[in-house]
Amino acid sequence: MKRYTGTISTGIRTPIVKAGDNLADIVYDSVVKAVDENNIKINDKDVVCITESLLARSQNNYATIEQIAKDVSNKFESDEIAVVFPILSRNRFSVMLRAFAKTGKKLHILLSFPQDEVGNHIMDERKLYGSNVNPYTDVLEEDEFRELFGEYKHEFTGIDYIKLYKEIAPNSEIHLTNDATNALKYTDSVIVASIHTREFIKEQLKDKGAKAVYGLDEIMTESVDGSGYNSDYGLLGSNLSDENRVKLFPRDGQGFVEDLQQRFNEKYGKNLEVMVYGDGAFKDPVGKIWELADPVVSPFHTKGLVGTPNEIKIKYVADNELKDLSDEKLNEMMIKKIKEKKKDLKGTNETLGTTPRRITDLLGSLADLTSGSGDKGTPVILIQGYFDNYSND
Repeated sequence: MKRYTGTISTGIRTPIVKAGDNLADIVYDSVVKAVDENNIKINDKDVVCITESLLARSQNNYATIEQIAKDVSNKFESDEIAVVFPILSRNRFSVMLRAFAKTGKKLHILLSFPQDEVGNHIMDERKLYGSNVNPYTDVLEEDEFRELFGEYKHEFTGIDYIKLYKEIAPNSEIHLTNDATNALKYTDSVIVASIHTREFIKEQLKDKGAKAVYGLDEIMTESVDGSGYNSDYGLLGSNLSDENRVKLFPRDGQGFVEDLQQRFNEKYGKNLEVMVYGDGAFKDPVGKIWELADPVVSPFHTKGLVGTPNEIKIKYVADNELKDLSDEKLNEMMIKKIKEKKKDLKGTNETLGTTPRRITDLLGSLADLTSGSGDKGTPVILIQGYFDNYSND
């Protein structure tokens, strides 16, 4: 073993990006300056990660509540709409709800309990025990829910989301249920506001007779009165810009990452990879929140990032197959085993305890944790050594 470092994740500062900026130039210049300033050696398979917010902002990919309301009104003829299973979030959903309310239509907001799709709690789930409430079948109206379970403020934000959503949309009723088809008790026009379960819920509602069903991914898929849009994800992946506007998930980014890859490869004479990332895919152990409120971790990435890791679990091999070897021989045989491993180890004992997730999800999570969500000012991340292993010098 000649090296004592493995994966290194470095946050890179950039200027504040504005609408219309040439983001490729900004990212390229920022990475080059950081590399020069810190004498960083660039290697094959280093990865440059850019947060989705930079790309969306440079594209001016925004929509106002008026533009969203117009799109919703054009899609729904009914005077009443059910909004099914939105997550509990000021950043992700409050502006959307403001836009839905602006249509003037009565809203029936169906909230899941004891938590939303990504783990934000709306109640103390321990109170379900002995309550005689069946969370799989029962529908609770707001007053009934409060009487049974009381008021509840989110552990991290301190927000009572039932109260907040009623303030934003006074012409609404809130119903607590975990069966999406209960929306049809109120109206046959439905906005499916969940993220990762949206396709199944749409199918359920249509099978039960809903006449108009749209997911958030089907709203703002085209420009409305000059707005931004996202043809693939619509409002999914958007977040609050100000009280009357959302920043949409970026679009048309594949050419962006491929152009940057070519520029970096020409600059350093190495084969780098480039990706755009949003939320990481991990769960908080205290608040129980699953971080992924975007539809995907990485909407755009170069082809070398496709796939899943193919790794041997060193601990398993050392404790089993090589357990009787001396230290020197153990290291020698471990390196040999890693170098000679099969191209596809799926299902073998050697992989026990490894993480069989997509490379983009793993790298995106690492980048998201490195950049943070506040004022670090490092929306570009350089990840080095991720594809190395114990056998590499």
